[in-house]
Amino acid sequence: MVTKKPPHDIHDDRKVINTAKFGRFGGKFVPEVLMTCLTQLEAEFNLVLHDSQFQEELRTALRDYIGRETPLYFAERLTDYYKDKNGGEGPEIYLKREDLSHLGAHKINNAIAQAMIAKRIGLKSVVAATGAGQHGVASAAACAKLSLECTVFMGKVDMEKQASNVLSMKLLGAQVKPVEGTFKDASSEAFRNWVGNLETTYYLMGTVVGPHPCPMMVRKFQSVIGLETRRQAMEKWGGKPDVLVACIGSASNALGLFHEFKGDQDVRLIGIEAAGLGLDSGRHSATLSRGEVGVYHGAMSYLLQDEEGQILGPHSIGVG
Repeated sequence: MVTKKPPHDIHDDRKVINTAKFGRFGGKFVPEVLMTCLTQLEAEFNLVLHDSQFQEELRTALRDYIGRETPLYFAERLTDYYKDKNGGEGPEIYLKREDLSHLGAHKINNAIAQAMIAKRIGLKSVVAATGAGQHGVASAAACAKLSLECTVFMGKVDMEKQASNVLSMKLLGAQVKPVEGTFKDASSEAFRNWVGNLETTYYLMGTVVGPHPCPMMVRKFQSVIGLETRRQAMEKWGGKPDVLVACIGSASNALGLFHEFKGDQDVRLIGIEAAGLGLDSGRHSATLSRGEVGVYHGAMSYLLQDEEGQILGPHSIGVG
């Protein structure tokens, strides 16, 4: 759905707020051995945001390697379908075609930027965890481009469902290590690997989870999606979207789209979670809708937990 609002100046907010918290959420709930490492990473992140050479290299990679910007495509048949069902009334639907970027997903936006940071600080090896496999493929590709070693942890359940992505990672030179379980288990194993190799290894986070500054970094490097969407909307109809809709798994896609518009009171932001067999079934992935506050993987967030606070496995026909 669109509106005809007056043009708005595009802004690229490079100011970094030096806080590890978003209200009560976020933080750094990690062993002391990681605090110095994360503090140094935050300092480096702040530096690259204002480093003209790094920013130019990143812009070049986004344009020439990833193929940005991705189109904002008018879904004419989908729009007509809903209007036919509602007597000619209904939204005009546009799709932000992140599937047309290199490797077929948005994950490469963040992966290439963080791999550049890893190389900048002199680390030779990258470790990552992946669910659906797209972040693993993106990490493998970014490391291949920058001559970095890459190890990707992936749950055996997801490896079976996403065999083609596993093959792509291996073809790109990454070592893929299977883990019993799904994405949360792969993430735990990647964390353990990183903690044991801090002097040589960079943990390339692909989701807006984990200890600060990891979520903020992913948000920043994925915010190119929303920045382009605002500019493209202005070009197409001279206004802003009325509603932005995105699926929420680990949320890098959603926050990448939403962040640019979070200050626009007239733009609704709608995230969609997987309801599985129903919200009352106990077999779903609706963590934000039905989760409880807890600490996991170094940050405070909403989690699916049992009565003793143990993490429950999510359920969805999707991977990850």
